[in-house]
Amino acid sequence: MDDSRCRLYLITPARIDPALFADDLSAALDAGDVACVQLRLKNVDDDAVRRAVETLLPIAQARGVALIVNDRPDLAAETGADGVHVGQHDADYRTARAAVGAERIVGVTCHDSRDLAMRAGEQGADYVAFGAFFPTATKEAKTRADPETLKWWSGLFVVPCVAIGGITIGNCGALVRAGADFIAVVSAVWDHPEGPAKAVTAFNEAIGQATGQGAGQGPD
Repeated sequence: MDDSRCRLYLITPARIDPALFADDLSAALDAGDVACVQLRLKNVDDDAVRRAVETLLPIAQARGVALIVNDRPDLAAETGADGVHVGQHDADYRTARAAVGAERIVGVTCHDSRDLAMRAGEQGADYVAFGAFFPTATKEAKTRADPETLKWWSGLFVVPCVAIGGITIGNCGALVRAGADFIAVVSAVWDHPEGPAKAVTAFNEAIGQATGQGAGQGPD
């Protein structure tokens, strides 16, 4: 997931039919640069997660995009996913790393806490996630992060940071300029009125404008 340019980090809706969602995911990944897709299914059984990974992992990997499982290091390891994302109330970093091994990605939610982020970085997290930056209906946000945290982090640490929470095509530029390495989005892509492909293209254009680098290219 390393890149000098801010990149998109897609998060799936909480409920999907993998067979149907596969088409949306393919279209989104073919429309512009995406670094990662996080499978974040809620209130489903383990077999549902397994089936989703089985369907979506080949789509992501064929395009050079990492597929990460939310919350469940055990299922990430079992299914051959590219990594896991853990929150502060899920498995801790060390448990996650032990489950998935040294070569896979482990990301950690740090809310608005600089202390939690430093701790995760020191332990070896591949990225830290700050948020929520804006109001969001996707997930109950108990903390509100400040773009200044992104500036502080990017100025001091080499571990990449993800910005999440209520991010849209219209408001992502400030977070990109503040130093976010990845912009995590859910509804702004999957619920876009013109479809996820249009959303990915528009996000990449907005990221490019914010960095002065122009629109991002599709994955190699």
